[in-house]
Amino acid sequence: MNYKIISVLFWVLFSFSLTGKGIDKEVRVPTTKTDASNLKSDIDLEIEQVFVNLKTNNCSLPKLESFKKALTGFYELKRKGLVKKDILTLIDFSLSSNTKRLWVIDLKTNTILYHSLVAHGRNTGEEFANRFSNAAESFKSSLGFYVTGELYNGKHGVSLRLDGLEKGVNDNARARGVVMHAAHYVSNVFVKLHKRLGRSQGCPALPDELTKEIVTTIKDKSCLFIYHPSRDTQSLEKLVS
Repeated sequence: MNYKIISVLFWVLFSFSLTGKGIDKEVRVPTTKTDASNLKSDIDLEIEQVFVNLKTNNCSLPKLESFKKALTGFYELKRKGLVKKDILTLIDFSLSSNTKRLWVIDLKTNTILYHSLVAHGRNTGEEFANRFSNAAESFKSSLGFYVTGELYNGKHGVSLRLDGLEKGVNDNARARGVVMHAAHYVSNVFVKLHKRLGRSQGCPALPDELTKEIVTTIKDKSCLFIYHPSRDTQSLEKLVS
């Protein structure tokens, strides 16, 4: 993966489009919309190359659209120093909860490490997620970019705290107790019995048998992105610094 190329291109484009500041003097800054558009095309091309070269480990690939948004945001968060690990977790809430819609990807080796079922909040929808909130006691999921926190042992066993990075979108996650934890209702057996996956109080809950492995892998400052097409933004203008 051409990590350095994408990082430089994204840094130039993002800084140009949002702030116009912080550019290294040796890097060519685009001076026209055409230059910026060309740089964006280069970034999109590089991200598509990462996508097509993913080592799947016999897992299904995510949708290219959700992957592009996730990886673009990852590079910006990495540049800002908000994430430390080259691990990207993508949850695609446009998909049925009866299907595996969580991917954990090692960006150093370009390898999908885990592909899993994941629950959404009980007030976010039935089989499909379509309502989201940042409010306490809403029992809804929150979209956007998160940085993973620390592990702790709670009522669901080993669990992972999450910090939302987008103001007004998911920045109440820690205060709400939105964490990644195991749940018995996240299983194919539950789907067969109830025609849909079980739902949480807003947490991205995981299968019992995979939770410890996944949260141990992604803990301590890795990037988590929860995608849904209803929120079509990639500017990160509401980023919590």
